Amino acid sequence: MTDPSATAAARRPGEQALTALGLAAPDPDPADASPHSFPGGGRWRTEIPSCEGPEALAVVLKESSRLDVPIHRISQGSGVWMLTDAEITEMVEATAERDIELCLFTGPRGTWDIGGSTRTDSGGAGLRARGHAAVAGCVEDAVRACELGVKCLLVADEGVLWTLHRARTSGLLPADTTLKLSALVGPVNPASYAVYERLGADSVNVPSDLTLDHLTEIRRVSAAPMDMYIEAPDDLGGYVRMYEVAELIRRGAPLYLKFGLSKAPGIYPYGHHLRELTLATAKERVRRGRLALDLLARHGADGEMAPLGTRLPGALNRFGTSS
Repeated sequence: MTDPSATAAARRPGEQALTALGLAAPDPDPADASPHSFPGGGRWRTEIPSCEGPEALAVVLKESSRLDVPIHRISQGSGVWMLTDAEITEMVEATAERDIELCLFTGPRGTWDIGGSTRTDSGGAGLRARGHAAVAGCVEDAVRACELGVKCLLVADEGVLWTLHRARTSGLLPADTTLKLSALVGPVNPASYAVYERLGADSVNVPSDLTLDHLTEIRRVSAAPMDMYIEAPDDLGGYVRMYEVAELIRRGAPLYLKFGLSKAPGIYPYGHHLRELTLATAKERVRRGRLALDLLARHGADGEMAPLGTRLPGALNRFGTSS
């Protein structure tokens, strides 16, 4: 495991000036630091989310080269069902050429279903797959995507997660398929985080409003990689936590830094009618990544990035799959 003391020694925002003014913050508590890292080394990886098709992917790859933004994973949110076989194949080939993991969302979700509960003030069942048919649609998406070369699937239902994990362990899906839990259902306490790990999640999105202490609590019970929007879309709160990046890594490693975008209209499910918006926001997400990486560099906290091309989560705890 990586020694977290290297991150703890990073300069904190405004530290020198505030110390000179007699306003120094307390030293970080070494006990708060996550002891975990990615297999193969490194405590953080990067992800560009909401990349909704080959054209948006091309924009992201071009802009990442121009701005020198390293990318470990690119994810899509509309779903496998919104892409043709040719589009998926093009995305698989383009990401494989750069050794980037491609993650596609499995299809049916409650907010698009005919049920009215998700439109009530309580939000009903949210993104979960309603009924057997919705679970079957998600499985259909997963099988199709894997047959076309996709290696990472994004899910928003614990039953779908467990089903796909069982499919993976039984050989119905490739053994190296990774399963990523959506931010739309992300856990908010260490007990639920550990349950999602045991259900088969290889990385777990957590809401961007979790406190630093919450991250430390999670890391005391689970080493499963964590995904967090450094800047969250408005429908996930619109939080911007740019100046906390180094501390988020120190507390939450192994951590995927997700570069989202606030103050931007939603684009799910994507179609050509949203083309200009989708391409413009894809480009800006990469720029947001550059801003976060520059900030890490200024604070001396940019030295623990996982090697590019790494994607597997390491050994995790699972429930038994025997019936």
